[in-house]
Amino acid sequence: MDNDFQLIQRSFMDKHYREFEDTEENKLIYTSIFNEYICLVEKYIEEKLLDRIPGFNMAAFTMSLQQHKDEMAGDIFDMLLTFTDFLAFKEMFLDYRAEKEGRGLDLSSGLVVTSLSKSSISSSQNSLRH
Repeated sequence: MDNDFQLIQRSFMDKHYREFEDTEENKLIYTSIFNEYICLVEKYIEEKLLDRIPGFNMAAFTMSLQQHKDEMAGDIFDMLLTFTDFLAFKEMFLDYRAEKEGRGLDLSSGLVVTSLSKSSISSSQNSLRH
């Protein structure tokens, strides 16, 4: 997930995120956006992997990815899943839209900051007095 890819992905999402709504019903436009995204990502990945792996085959890679999705975890796998799994793709856009509209996950109301060093300060002050 180099900077070039992140720039391409963010630019694509900036172009289309307003189309996505958090409803169960999927708009017809989602299909064309999904297909455009697949082409964009596959082309980028294929070019990079062909530079490193002679004879690389994107179709075989995609099939292998689907077969082993339960064995992998992490951000890179989540990104790769977005071009093989429509629901993951849609969720990526909904998260991006929420972030752009300032509706991201806000945990601040449930957080409490407590000093853990209060007792150690008292101990160190007592030891300094003696």
